[in-house]
Amino acid sequence: MIGISKLYMGQTEASDPLRYGRQSAALPSHLLQFSSDKKPIVVWNITQRCNLKCRHCYASGVADISQELTHDEALRAIDGFADFGCPVLLFSGGEPFMREDVLDLAEYARHKNLRVVFSTNGTRITKAIAGRIAKIGVSYVGISIDGVRETHDRFRGVPGAYDRSLEAIRLCREAGIKVGLRVTLTRANAQELPAIFQLMRDEQIPRICFYHLVYTGRGAEIKTEDLSHEESRQAVDRIIDETKASFNMGHPLEVLTVDNHCDAPYLWMRMAREGATNANEVLKLLLMNGGNSSGHGLSCVSWDGTVYPDQFWRNKPLGNVRNQSFGEIWGNPQPNSLLEQLRNKPKYVTGRCKSCRFLALCGGNFRARAEAATGELWGEDPACYLTNAEIEGPALPLIRT
Repeated sequence: MIGISKLYMGQTEASDPLRYGRQSAALPSHLLQFSSDKKPIVVWNITQRCNLKCRHCYASGVADISQELTHDEALRAIDGFADFGCPVLLFSGGEPFMREDVLDLAEYARHKNLRVVFSTNGTRITKAIAGRIAKIGVSYVGISIDGVRETHDRFRGVPGAYDRSLEAIRLCREAGIKVGLRVTLTRANAQELPAIFQLMRDEQIPRICFYHLVYTGRGAEIKTEDLSHEESRQAVDRIIDETKASFNMGHPLEVLTVDNHCDAPYLWMRMAREGATNANEVLKLLLMNGGNSSGHGLSCVSWDGTVYPDQFWRNKPLGNVRNQSFGEIWGNPQPNSLLEQLRNKPKYVTGRCKSCRFLALCGGNFRARAEAATGELWGEDPACYLTNAEIEGPALPLIRT
């Protein structure tokens, strides 16, 4: 995640320790490696069931429940996450609220001192459910909105989905829950960025994450709708501009972009071009963040207990929490295993990534998308929109803490 509001506007945010506080030094690209104290956020696809038909769904939500972890198996999985020291447990799906015991599991996770967040389409959140979410102490609820009403409903495949999601946002806010938007960028909604920011101001929504499209699950079927390189640059610039405008209007928002890590050097280059006095401090934070963290700072556990490097990489199973604890699967990877490679990317990346001056900021971008597009695990991510001139520029300042 690239914190536009944190880096460009200098805002202090609740997740700063997760992004910038778990490495002791900002490392240049030739030293970029796994930080042993960095325990992963767990994206838990608690169910594959979903009540919508989203065109970009990486999980390809279906009605099947036959492979889902039982309640007791799920409790044991939570024990494993807590014992390993995972900082955040993100309940996702499918649609997590399709699972009847999801709030019981969330409550148990809170009792195990895990920070609990939800990623949901919001359509099943009632006033009573919002009240229980608040009582449990859930830190955050992210609700998917993919444009204004007509665009969103078309993207989600169910008429009325937008209004039901908007009602969930209001119910969460009324219950005192921090709530935000999750937007997947495509050519169908990029032009609606100003309207989305206006929605946030009108509804007093404090946080938004803009996701770049990843070509897995149903997302593979719409990869031709992904933004071009120039459109991606324009979208990121518009997000930066709209963020600044909201701050200037007295509506400071928490704004992040996700799943295209070249956003980090692009933001830094813009700040350097504009003569920002804190550009080098931002570079230092981006080096600490390290870019894509699949396989070390980010993990995924599926509805059947299978562990993956991230939620988009369904063809890379690492083990199953039905048979092993999460820590046994995730910790101490064998030499040359996928996890070991992901934690030592400079040894394995190819093409432009190998000599890119921004490798330490980007982390080789999104491997699942690169593999989906090229068939090569260490192939180039086609969503990288940086030019050859940009990646071959002068060496970055060596910044140490």
